[in-house]
Amino acid sequence: MRCDNLENMKLNALQTADPEIHELCLAEERRQFEKIRLIPSENYVSTAVLEASGTVLTNKYSEGYPGKRYYEGQQLVDQVERLAIERAKSLFGADHANVQPYSGSPANLAAYLALCPPGETVMGMALPHGGHLTHGWNVSITGKLWKSAQYGVRKETGRIDMDGVRRLAREAKPRLIFCGGTAIPRTIDFPAFAEIAKEVGAVLVADIAHIAGLIAGGAHPSPFGHADVVTTTTHKTLRGPRGGMILCRAEHAAAVDKAVFPGLQGGPHNHTTAGIAVALKEAAQPAFREYARQIVLNARELAQELVARGFDLISGGTDNHLILIDLASKGVTGKRAAQALDRAGVVCNYNTVPFDPRKPFDPSGVRLGTPAVTSRGMKEGEMQRIAAWIDAVVSAPEDQARQARIAREVRELCGAFPPPGIRLQ
Repeated sequence: MRCDNLENMKLNALQTADPEIHELCLAEERRQFEKIRLIPSENYVSTAVLEASGTVLTNKYSEGYPGKRYYEGQQLVDQVERLAIERAKSLFGADHANVQPYSGSPANLAAYLALCPPGETVMGMALPHGGHLTHGWNVSITGKLWKSAQYGVRKETGRIDMDGVRRLAREAKPRLIFCGGTAIPRTIDFPAFAEIAKEVGAVLVADIAHIAGLIAGGAHPSPFGHADVVTTTTHKTLRGPRGGMILCRAEHAAAVDKAVFPGLQGGPHNHTTAGIAVALKEAAQPAFREYARQIVLNARELAQELVARGFDLISGGTDNHLILIDLASKGVTGKRAAQALDRAGVVCNYNTVPFDPRKPFDPSGVRLGTPAVTSRGMKEGEMQRIAAWIDAVVSAPEDQARQARIAREVRELCGAFPPPGIRLQ
């Protein structure tokens, strides 16, 4: 009863202090409840993670690290951060963990600062082929302060060209090699990347932001034991608050910590650290392994159903949580399809595909993922219905009557699978 009263007090306080923000929060809560969310980087956190992220820890400033702070009054904050650190190391089998990065991009920047002086060469996957901005792409600060060599996928297979990666590494002689990305639907071969990095004397950084939850749950091979440094967000498949982590071998621990603070950041967001700690504890439970396994099963089922309906999937399918579709053969652009799907209650994002002739803001593809629907408890049967809805919308993207009908059907399905952390009034 006390917790319910406290929650009501919080809601009433926001409603009284700022009714506009209060109403927008309620509307967003309803949107997340009533729509099928297929953006691969989105998920639902648990009520416990939400509560931890909204605590009075947000009031505390904590420059430094546990036991080595620049402000007093850290007795309890230090315990929170130590819990998050130990849980991260235990979950992933890492020598060292830094849980202070504000998100994945700052975590990647810290890896650069720790291990690669500006002007040196870095190697990463090209953004149009599925890599991330911070892997040396030219519009990112990482492509401006460091020399960049970019690898990609084979046109005929849509899979990473590991022979090309080796040739490029021998030519460019990079100081850092990044593996991982934002639109890679296949298993990342960490041992092969490690072999190439060792051959050319590079440090291997594995960016597992998208697949951290799958790795924690045993549904994707782990980079630990292969990569020198591992960066990640703490949301996406890991199902925590929006934050970041760096995990590394013991030999890089001091450089990584110094790069995060004081190199790039001031005080950590202690309320987020608490949410990360809770999410890591949840990820160590047996139920999380089943959740990770089901994410992959759902993605494979959705991919198979889409292929059966004539959709062109990059690499022909998926090994993980993510599906990348080239819509050129359907005669519709990615942006147009994504907007039509949103009107029908199915939320995805338009996305470039490898060798895309169109511009990034109006590309040929869409990107789908199954973390959020899996967190709701949906399984293969629901993926079949979702594929049918996607097909119906994409085949007639201007048919708003059809979209309205599908949106009603989507709301009905979503009502049977309430998401974690949301209790509609």
